[in-house]
Amino acid sequence: MSQTTDGPVGGPAPLPDRTALIGGFYAVGAFGTWGVLPIYFKIMEATLPAEILAHRIVWSAILVGLMLKFLGRWREVLAILENRRLLMWLCVSSLLLSGNWMLFIWAVTNGHILQGSLGYYINPMVNVVLGVLLLGERLSHAQWVAVGLSAAGVGVLALGVGEFPWIAVSLALLFGFYGYVRKTAPAGAATGLFVETLVVVLPALGYLMYLGWNGVGAFGATSVSYDLLLVFGGVITASPLIMFTAAARRLRYATVGLFQYLAPTMQFLVAVFLYDEVFTDAHKITFCMIWLALAIYSADTFMGRRRAV
Repeated sequence: MSQTTDGPVGGPAPLPDRTALIGGFYAVGAFGTWGVLPIYFKIMEATLPAEILAHRIVWSAILVGLMLKFLGRWREVLAILENRRLLMWLCVSSLLLSGNWMLFIWAVTNGHILQGSLGYYINPMVNVVLGVLLLGERLSHAQWVAVGLSAAGVGVLALGVGEFPWIAVSLALLFGFYGYVRKTAPAGAATGLFVETLVVVLPALGYLMYLGWNGVGAFGATSVSYDLLLVFGGVITASPLIMFTAAARRLRYATVGLFQYLAPTMQFLVAVFLYDEVFTDAHKITFCMIWLALAIYSADTFMGRRRAV
């Protein structure tokens, strides 16, 4: 992805290295926020995962909607709503994204952060396989080795622990198919997210009203600070997306791809060292195989892009 030089109007544009540095800060901010996301959900674990998800949807829709209004980008939203085919694809991506959010929240609040991090580690490999199966893309020998190592790593964990890591695989598949649908349905990051939340905002709002009517909802039941934490779900959803978009505009795509491993790495550290989740020998072997696969895949991608320049 080419670098942009968004300088002040009438002023000098930033130097390319300064642009890349700013992009790097945005990337660290985006993936770093996603990396510590389990801590937020752990704080909220007394609340039903479905209620946390509903708050995340509602407050994200409000926050992103206000941002688009402020930036004068409502025409983009209206254009999507008038395009039936695009709107249909975004309805599908909305369901996939909601499913991914719900499963991740459930995993965190039930002590499965480690599987969540594994899911986002193997997600690039899932994307590669989906590219082959659905887009007719071809893989290099090194990429096939990386995919094989990832699959073997999942198998080692299943045999070593005696249980298939369905949370990790499901998260990777949900986000992989989400990425494929968003590739098929070209929409801006912010406008696309707004429409995706808009699709499910009424059911989410209805669910929250139902909980409140029956006196079992978390909002307004404990303290103002806890209510603010629920509202904060919109901020932690929208802000990393905005930072990611800003990073992608300033950095090469391959560079952004390397930054993406920051999030699952932080989640891994949070799971093992902050919440003391069980980390067996099978986990060690699996994660080492996944990390090796990612190193091979990243090196092959990087060299391929250098040869293409």
